[in-house]
Amino acid sequence: MESITRKVQKLIQRYKTNCPFTIAENMGIVVIQENLGNTLGYYNRNFRIKIIHINENTTAKQQAFICSHELGHAILHPDSNTPFLKKNTLFSTERIEVEANTFAVSLLFNEKEIQEPIMVTEAVEEYGLPQNMVNNLLKNDIFLN
Repeated sequence: MESITRKVQKLIQRYKTNCPFTIAENMGIVVIQENLGNTLGYYNRNFRIKIIHINENTTAKQQAFICSHELGHAILHPDSNTPFLKKNTLFSTERIEVEANTFAVSLLFNEKEIQEPIMVTEAVEEYGLPQNMVNNLLKNDIFLN
């Protein structure tokens, strides 16, 4: 099976961007920003239509992460309607959530696409990523530091 980081590289090469919103649009995935209360976002598939739902009450950088995470589900787990992404889901050890988080970080912090290295503190503070998750991704050389 192809690695997650390799799939991300192929997407970036194909669409010439690491913007999750642009990639989703080009793949025909509908992105809806709506008031989801305490839920950050989720992915579902209705018939053959893939839909990413993002909480409109989050910051732009958080929305980018949420979109990237849910795009990961759309690509890696296309037939699954994923559980709601909540703050505690970011700490999940469930395989599909770990894979979606790895996909999101690989996409957003792709070294070929960014102008300067992203510091871990920025990921934690601005994107709302839990320090625990970032530490685990650092161990696997997924994250730029």
